[in-house]
Amino acid sequence: MLRTIGFLIFKDFQLLDAAGPIAAFEIAGRLAPGAYRLALLARDAGPVASSSGLAMTASAFADAPALDTLIVSGGEGTRTSAICETTLAFVRDVAAKARRTASVCSGTYVLAAAGLLDGRRATTHWQRSQDFQRRYPAVRLEPDRIFVQDGSLWSSAGITAGIDMALAMIGADLGEDIARKTAQQLVVYHRRPGGQSQFSALLEMQGGRFDGLLAWASENLAQPLTVDQLAAQASMSPRNFARLFTSETGATPAKAVERLRVEAARALLDSQPLQIEDVALETGFGDSERMRRAFVRAFGHPPQAMRRLTRATQPNVASTP
Repeated sequence: MLRTIGFLIFKDFQLLDAAGPIAAFEIAGRLAPGAYRLALLARDAGPVASSSGLAMTASAFADAPALDTLIVSGGEGTRTSAICETTLAFVRDVAAKARRTASVCSGTYVLAAAGLLDGRRATTHWQRSQDFQRRYPAVRLEPDRIFVQDGSLWSSAGITAGIDMALAMIGADLGEDIARKTAQQLVVYHRRPGGQSQFSALLEMQGGRFDGLLAWASENLAQPLTVDQLAAQASMSPRNFARLFTSETGATPAKAVERLRVEAARALLDSQPLQIEDVALETGFGDSERMRRAFVRAFGHPPQAMRRLTRATQPNVASTP
């Protein structure tokens, strides 16, 4: 089955928002000949300058073929595109006919402005989350997700997350073997779960003298990781260590360790068929109740609910046309 994938761009779009998913579908199409035809679309035909100054040549909306999937790019230009009635009318028209409508990064603004996301779940780049929620309160924004599928509507987080979303679509269309081989050609992970956080506790706390200690702690989560143990690893007295660590990272040692453990536990729950108790032991929580309380503090939901939510939003390969 030939599926036509359309990529909507506009002046000052983010180049990788379009180029990343385009590359994924192009490679998948070589692995499964006849699977995809790609179309680059803009309000007006011709070269369209990205925010980098480099341009891609697009066909006009009026010349668009019948689309199976429309993917709206993000970038600074969404501020204009989200108030362009020609663009919004085109998106609405395609969404009414296409099997899937999607956005990359701040392209979610265009889908929301077109009225497609009211009452629906979606995500966008984490830096835009507060502004997006203020502008579109009717959208059920999930600000830390890599990508979200709500029926025929898909949305992804910042820039490279568009590749994750494209791989999930490819897996739904052609099977996980083709998606895996596509990821290998791209030299990226086959599948970052849609529920995986955009945020990294390790990255947020790094940038100073404790970078090496944080990296060591993240690789040794099954250990107690008490203040005394961390201080000894840092060759400091416990009192001096606790004071300086909190000052430099913005978190107490105990809170930092909990954040690292929660992040690691969530990744395991998303990607491994492990029991909750086993995940708690492997990540150093010790017992499932302690991990449950940490998850509620971090995410507002216990581990079981987080796992169910992630599984419910993964594409069902067997039932997808």
